[in-house]
Amino acid sequence: MPATADVPARLPEILAAAAENSGGALWRLAAEPRQLDANLVRIAPHGGVGAHREQVLDVLLYVAEGEGTLLSGGREQPLAPGTVVWLPRGCERALSAGATGLVYLTAHPRRPGLSIGGAGTGPAGVAQGGEAACQLHRVCADCGRLAGESDARYCARCGAALPHD
Repeated sequence: MPATADVPARLPEILAAAAENSGGALWRLAAEPRQLDANLVRIAPHGGVGAHREQVLDVLLYVAEGEGTLLSGGREQPLAPGTVVWLPRGCERALSAGATGLVYLTAHPRRPGLSIGGAGTGPAGVAQGGEAACQLHRVCADCGRLAGESDARYCARCGAALPHD
């Protein structure tokens, strides 16, 4: 059966239903199968998402409500409703919300699922193997994103505190 278009969400309805939600993920694209991830995130007034780098994916960010600031490359750029920002992979970025908070939608290619691979070769062709290190302390309980940095304390996508080891 061929794929068909669908309307998975209506932003005004989501925002009205989540009016009391002070921060975090409000909605995420959940349709299967898909090649795209999208998330609607609210940052509480004067809150923020700390400086981080997405090494693998470009991200498109659309400001839906509120105001704030994007800090990237040493430049502060104002964010207001209707602003579209391209965040190329590898660029450092931080977001801060203003007095009314900030609601934004992100879209990026879907990350491939984690898989278990066989033993490979490491430096100098030496066989590698064994069980992979546990990374659960780097997975956000609110939105499921794996933090790129091993010492991350907050989710770069939604700002939620990450579990402690």
